[in-house]
Amino acid sequence: MAQKAPRKAKNQEYNEKKKITKQLLWKQRTLILMSFPFVIWVIIFAYLPLAGWLMAFQDYKPAFGLLGSPFVGLQHFRRLFTDQLFLESFRNTLGQSVFLLGLGFTAPIVFAIILNEVKNLRFKKVAQTVSYLPYFVSWLVTTSIITMMLSNDGAVNALLMRMGVVESPVSFLGVARYFWPLLATTDTWKNVGWNAIIYLAAIASIDPTLYEAAEVDGAGRWRKIWHITLPSIKTIIVILLVLNIGQILNIGFERQKLLGNPIVQEYSVTIDQYALDYGLGMARFSYGTAVGIFKSVISLTLLVTANWFARRLDAGVF
Repeated sequence: MAQKAPRKAKNQEYNEKKKITKQLLWKQRTLILMSFPFVIWVIIFAYLPLAGWLMAFQDYKPAFGLLGSPFVGLQHFRRLFTDQLFLESFRNTLGQSVFLLGLGFTAPIVFAIILNEVKNLRFKKVAQTVSYLPYFVSWLVTTSIITMMLSNDGAVNALLMRMGVVESPVSFLGVARYFWPLLATTDTWKNVGWNAIIYLAAIASIDPTLYEAAEVDGAGRWRKIWHITLPSIKTIIVILLVLNIGQILNIGFERQKLLGNPIVQEYSVTIDQYALDYGLGMARFSYGTAVGIFKSVISLTLLVTANWFARRLDAGVF
């Protein structure tokens, strides 16, 4: 009898949870129906194409199709890790991503906090509008502006020479090791205003009485930022950081091709451009698919690791 009582209690608890779940599903039926088109879209365009991964383990020929092409096992992956150009593109992708993540992720947070501390509402609105504008300018126009400004006879070199910082023009666009910080700086300038919107919204939702109580306790502006503003938006920061880390290898190649040139190609070519040039560009579909799988596996590993770290951080382990 003593064993039946706990089992009966567990069954009753299970039935109650099941009942609550059904009630919630029925209560939210409209939202669930509205989400169906998006779920179907994700299945069609994100999951069904995964069947194409089979090409990475074949010597794929379009005439034979997926089922008729011969299997070659891990041959393409072995070739991948012995190709110096691939290793170079992988290094460039990681290096550019680190610069983009370090500067492009922290700058919007700092900018949002600074704007929040500005008391002049008219200046704040003007600053927000000006910071948003570069986001709506195409990368073609943006890179053209940067190229003109950083050329040997551009505004930046003219200013540096007039101030006596340098004696001769600096070739910003002709030195390979300058490319990563240059790309990160350009991307940050273009997107900082737009990316700061979500942080400004999070800061606006903070209870004003917290700041008032801090002022009563004698806290200054920096103390309020450190002990109220940052902890209040910590969740948003962690979520966006995890999402950014998951996309660390998906930096594309458009910006790099527009801002780069043959002189800095050693530091500008990314995995995406490598897959395009040496995969699709040379009709090596299996090889290009192997590059894509490698990138996806690394991105998934980084995402899971970042999510695990975020959970531990939220639990106060670190």
